[in-house]
Amino acid sequence: MTVRVRLAPSPTGTLHIGTARTAVFNWLFARHHGGAFLLRIEDTDKERSKPEFTANILDGLSWLGLGWDGEPVIQSEQIEAHRAAIAQLLASGHAYRCFMSEAELEQMRQEQKDLNAPPRHNNAHRDLSAAQQAAFAAEGREAVIRFRIDDQATIGWSDLVRGEMRWSGNDLGGDMVIARRAPAADIGDPLYNLVVVVDDAAMAISHVIRGEDHIANTAKQLLLYEALGLPLPVFAHTPLILNGEGRKLSKRDGVTSVADFRDRGYTAEALVNYMTLLGWSPPEGMAERFGLAEAAAAFGFERVNRAGARFDWDKLNWLNSQVLHERSPAVLLAELLPLWQAAGWWDSSADGAWGEQLAALLGPSLVTLQDGLDQARPFFEWPGYDATATGQLASAEARSALAALLEALPASDQPLADATARELLAVAASGAGVKKGVVMKSLRAALLGSLQGPDLITTWCLLHPSGEDRSRLERSLAT
Repeated sequence: MTVRVRLAPSPTGTLHIGTARTAVFNWLFARHHGGAFLLRIEDTDKERSKPEFTANILDGLSWLGLGWDGEPVIQSEQIEAHRAAIAQLLASGHAYRCFMSEAELEQMRQEQKDLNAPPRHNNAHRDLSAAQQAAFAAEGREAVIRFRIDDQATIGWSDLVRGEMRWSGNDLGGDMVIARRAPAADIGDPLYNLVVVVDDAAMAISHVIRGEDHIANTAKQLLLYEALGLPLPVFAHTPLILNGEGRKLSKRDGVTSVADFRDRGYTAEALVNYMTLLGWSPPEGMAERFGLAEAAAAFGFERVNRAGARFDWDKLNWLNSQVLHERSPAVLLAELLPLWQAAGWWDSSADGAWGEQLAALLGPSLVTLQDGLDQARPFFEWPGYDATATGQLASAEARSALAALLEALPASDQPLADATARELLAVAASGAGVKKGVVMKSLRAALLGSLQGPDLITTWCLLHPSGEDRSRLERSLAT
């Protein structure tokens, strides 16, 4: 069998982390088997589908490295094929027109509530005669089209994640609507379960890989495949992504879209690595830190869990830090520059070599790229003094040490090498009669406004060419 899988997002919102994880599993499975990963934009919700959401989905998949094969299929452009399938079902007797009004439907629902019965359609118009249908049409009633579901039917399939699955037709809520209301002689807008079946068959999809919340849909769709005489794909229903309380991850949990993760400074490599681990366990001997190609070589549904996958921010942060720590200074600088430019710190005249030195200094302490904004701030703006710096700079020893250091400091047009900086610390300590540690703590407080921060000598050498070290030493002595 040639593997052909698809991602079928609806452009009614941005690319959600759950949809992205589904994309990852589809992509990995396709690449593992040398197959095709296809994309279908399910835009039949005319009111909510927006071009900007389609653009967001395509951009998010590209950023994650999940390239698709061929041009995306646009579902709304396949509507004639959908209507032809509905006409086929009407002609074969598998579907019928239902003229129940909204008032009648509401009365049925209320009666079920009063009886504490599960919601289901009563199939009241399943066997209308031609004369009855004509009478309803003459009243001006519109009709939905319903697909007949045999309550006695047993629907089964072998799921790649969940094993043998069995559903009773009685559990599917009665005959399902496959087309919206329309005048009696027409076919209204086709609905999800019908169009998915028709589209997947037209795209020759071999495996349908999607979240477990689609299991009931799968039971209904299998009946449609059979009624239309279409070949069946293999199904795999993946576990949901859960929040820390064990509930399905939703917008209430904060960041859920891929664009949000990107804006918060997460890398594509870390995010796609983490999404792979949300429900899939690497084989023994494989590290949790891996790239897409390595994951594709090892991927299989036998290692996909049935239980929901809890989202773990600590694990994602760890993976992201590992990615950033592996970055070369040049690559890291390229990722940090947009943040620095947005802050007004960097323009085309800036020194790229200096920027790479700063990126190399900050890199080992970054968890997200946003940290590279916060930690770089003291190199572009005069820092305020926190309580630790204020306390340090208030001591007589610190003032003597900084005064001695300022006197020995070379002009900014002279480079400050690492060895030279260390010699200056020793000179200042001797001249002020204090320990070298006092000089270092005082210098850090003066330069960074805190006793915490990156390597002191490298920091000093980076601030020296612009004369910032002298200015900050003078400011610390003037306060």
